[in-house]
Amino acid sequence: MSLDVLPWIILFLPLFAAVMITLLTRHNRTWSAGLSIAAVVLGFLLSVLFVWNAGWQPATAEMSASWLSVGNLQVQFGLHLDPLSVLMMLVVTGVASAIHVYSFGYMREDSGFSRYFAGLSLFTFSMLGIVLANNFFQLFIFWELVGVSSYLLIGFWYEKASAADAAKKAFITNRLGDFGFLLGILTVWTALGSLNFGVLQQKLVDDPTLWGPAAAGAGLLIFCGAVGKSAQFPLHVWLPDAMEGPTPVSALIHAATMVAAGVYMLCRVFFLIQPSGALPAIAFIGGLTSILAALAAVQQDDIKRILAYSTLSQLGYMVMAIGMGGPTPAMFHLITHAFFKALLFLGAGSVILAAHHEQNIWKMGGLRTRMPVTFWTFCFGGPALAGLWPWSGFFSKDSILAQALSAHHYVYFVLGLGIAFLTTFYIGRLLVVVFLGSSRSAACEHAREAPPVMAWPLRLLAVLSLVGGWIGIESVLLKAFPGPSPEPVAGFSQQLAGPFLHAPAAAWSGILVFALGALAAWRVYAGTKSDPLPAKLGSFSRAMRNAFYFDDFYAATVIRFHDFLAVIADWFERWIIAGLAVRGVHGSTELAGRALRRLQTGNLQTYAFLFALGVAVVLYWVLGK
Repeated sequence: MSLDVLPWIILFLPLFAAVMITLLTRHNRTWSAGLSIAAVVLGFLLSVLFVWNAGWQPATAEMSASWLSVGNLQVQFGLHLDPLSVLMMLVVTGVASAIHVYSFGYMREDSGFSRYFAGLSLFTFSMLGIVLANNFFQLFIFWELVGVSSYLLIGFWYEKASAADAAKKAFITNRLGDFGFLLGILTVWTALGSLNFGVLQQKLVDDPTLWGPAAAGAGLLIFCGAVGKSAQFPLHVWLPDAMEGPTPVSALIHAATMVAAGVYMLCRVFFLIQPSGALPAIAFIGGLTSILAALAAVQQDDIKRILAYSTLSQLGYMVMAIGMGGPTPAMFHLITHAFFKALLFLGAGSVILAAHHEQNIWKMGGLRTRMPVTFWTFCFGGPALAGLWPWSGFFSKDSILAQALSAHHYVYFVLGLGIAFLTTFYIGRLLVVVFLGSSRSAACEHAREAPPVMAWPLRLLAVLSLVGGWIGIESVLLKAFPGPSPEPVAGFSQQLAGPFLHAPAAAWSGILVFALGALAAWRVYAGTKSDPLPAKLGSFSRAMRNAFYFDDFYAATVIRFHDFLAVIADWFERWIIAGLAVRGVHGSTELAGRALRRLQTGNLQTYAFLFALGVAVVLYWVLGK
C-alpha cells in the first residue's frame, strides 16, 4: 500500500463507521461501539505508521482532486501534509481513541448508546477534515460539519430541556462567528484570487503588497470564525452551557478538539493574519477572555463548569499567544492542553458516575481513598494545567510567557502570570474539595473506582500529561513555523532544563506563581465544609459565580431585541402579508364571485331581461358616441 493512501484512509474511516452504525448496526450496541472504536484506533495506528515512514514533512506535501469549478473559482478536495497537520492528525486520533474507549464504559447503560457512537465518529471525521484541508472552501465545509456534530452531541440527552437549549445556544452562537468567517473567506478570494493555502502563501511571498487595503478587514473577519468556534469574547457564552452533554463529549469536543479548531485555523493561516494588522486585536480578545474565564472558574461549584471555564481561559491564553506573533507557543499549548484537559474531564466523569451523577463539588469529598486511580491521575492533570515543572503544561505555558517577554509585551506577560495564579488556585480548590477531607454526601461515601475500560484511558492520558512537554512536540512545530525561537536541544535532560536556559525569567516566574496559587488554595479550602470566599468577596464573588452576568446582559439586550423584532415580524406577516395582501386579494375575489353568483338565478325571464339590458347598454354606448 502506498503511503499516499494512508491519510485518505485515516480521514474516511470514522465517516465509514458513522454511516455503518446509522444504517446497519444501530440496534446492536456491541457492533456499534466496536465499529466506532476500531475506526478511530486504527486511524491512530495508521497515523503512527505514516509518521514513522514519511516523517513530519512528507515528500508528497499535497494531494488533491478537482471538486468544483465555477468561473474563476477552482476548488479542489485535497489534503495538506506538513508538520502542523500531521502532528494534529496524531493528536486528534490519539486523544479520540482514549475517549472512545472510555465512552464504552461510561455510556454502557444509556439507551442512545449506538446513536452516541455514530455522533462521536461523525465528529472525529469532521475534525480530521479541518486538520487536513488544503483550502478554505473545504475547511469551511468541515468547519460546519463540526458544528452540526457538536450540536448533536451536546444535545444528546435532548429530552432534557437544558441540554436541548445548550445545543441550540452553541449552534446559533457559532453561526454568528461563522458568518464573519465566511465573509473573510470571500474577501480572501476576491483580493488574492485563490482559496488554496499553498497558493495563497506563495502569492504573498512573491508580492507582499498583493494583500492590499482589504488585509485588516479580512484578518478580523477570519478571526471571527475562531471567536465562535474557540469561544472567545464576546461569543464565549456557549461553552459552559455545552457541559450538558455527556462528559466524554465534553472531553472530546470542548477540551481536546472542537474548541481547538479556531486556534488551529489561525495558526494554519497565520501567513495571512500576520500581515493583516489584526494581531493586536487578537491578543487583546484572547487576554480578556482568559482573565474573565479564570476569574469565573474560581467561584463555580459544578465540577464540569469549573473545567469548562478553565478551557475558556486556556483557549484565551492560546489566542493571546497568536496575537503576540507566536503560533508555535499557541499550538504547543493546544496540544498539551488536549492531553491534560481530556484527562481532567474524563476524571470528572468517573467522579460524577461514582457519585450517582452529582456534580456539585461541595457534595463530594473524601474520594482519594475510594477512587485511587481517578485521584492519582487527576493529580497528574491538575499540575499540568497549573503549569508545574516537569509536567507538560509548564513547558507550553512557559513558551507563551517567554513569547510575551521576547516580543516586549510586558502587559500580557503580567496578565499571563495572573492567569497562571488563578489557574493554580481553582484547580487546587477542586482537588482539595473533591478528593480530600471527609465525604459530604451518602453517594460519595459509597463511591467506587471506575471499571478498567474507563481507568486505563485515564492512565494513558496521565502519562502524556506528564511527558508531553519534553518529548519533542515543540521541535516539530518549529519545522512548521520557523523563526528566531531557539530549537530545543536533543535529549530529555536538556529539554527538561530548556525553559530555564532559554527564558529563565519566564520559567522562574511561572514556578513562583504556581507556588503562590497552590498555597492560597490550601490555606483557603483545606478542611472547609463550604466556600468561604462569597462571605469575603461579596458582590464580586456573585459576579464571578454568574460569569460577570454576560448571559443576563445578552438576555436583556440582544435576545429581548430579537424577540421584539420577532413580534413585529409576526404582526407584519399576520396582518399585512397574510391579512391585507393574501386574504385581501382572496376576499375581494370571493366577494366578486358571490356578486356574480347572484346573477345565476336559473330563471329564463331574468336571463332574457339581462340580455336585453346588455344590448341596450351597448347600443347606448355606441350610438351615444
